[in-house]
Amino acid sequence: MNLCNIHTHTNAEHSGPGFSISAGTGEHGGFKCNETASLTEQELRDPAAGRGAFHGAKPGDTIEVHWVYSSCDVAPGKGLGSCMSETCQNPQLRVEAQVFLLVNDHTALDFKDFIYRGTQVNGLHQPRALPQNTGTPVLYGGSTTGPKYTQATCSPLQVTWSVRPSCAKLDINSLYEWAAHGNVFEEDHSHGVRQLVTAEELLSPIR
Repeated sequence: MNLCNIHTHTNAEHSGPGFSISAGTGEHGGFKCNETASLTEQELRDPAAGRGAFHGAKPGDTIEVHWVYSSCDVAPGKGLGSCMSETCQNPQLRVEAQVFLLVNDHTALDFKDFIYRGTQVNGLHQPRALPQNTGTPVLYGGSTTGPKYTQATCSPLQVTWSVRPSCAKLDINSLYEWAAHGNVFEEDHSHGVRQLVTAEELLSPIR
C-alpha cells in the first residue's frame, strides 16, 4: 500500500495501556500519556518559547500520529483526499498509529526518522521508518477519525487500524523542524480528536 498522508491529533484518540489519563471530552479531549506528570523541568522547557513552527504543540503534550496508507495508486499529499483519486474513490485504507509524549530532549525519538522523504519500496511510497519497541500493535476494523465524527455520525471511509499500546517520548525540536522545513502534507498543527466509540454494536473485534 502507498503511504498517502501523515498527520497528528492533540491527545490520543485511543485509550491504551500507556495512555490512559483522560483529557476530558470535546475536540481536544482524548487521553494523555501516563508519564505526563513525571516529566522533568528540562523536559518541559519549550525551546521555542511558544512560537514553534508546529503551532500549538509544547513539551508535555500528548499527540497521536497517524501514518495513512492507501490501496490507490497515489502519492503522499495534503489531507485524506490524497489517499484516493478520480479512478479510485473507495480505497482500502490502513492507519499505523503511535502515541507520543512531547519533550525537550534531543536523546528522545526524532520525528524526522519517521517522516516521508521520497522513499519508495517496490514502487510504493513509504515513510523512512515506523516506531519500534512500543508493543505489538492492536489491530481492528474501524473508520477515519477527527472531531466531526462521533458514534452517531460515522465516517464513510473504512480503515484497518494498527495501534501501538505504549507511549514513547518524542523530541519536540524534531517536530518543530519537520514543520519549519515544510512537508508534502502541509501539516503545521495537530488536529482535534474523535471521542471513543462505546456503543457495543459499533465495535469490531480486536486482534
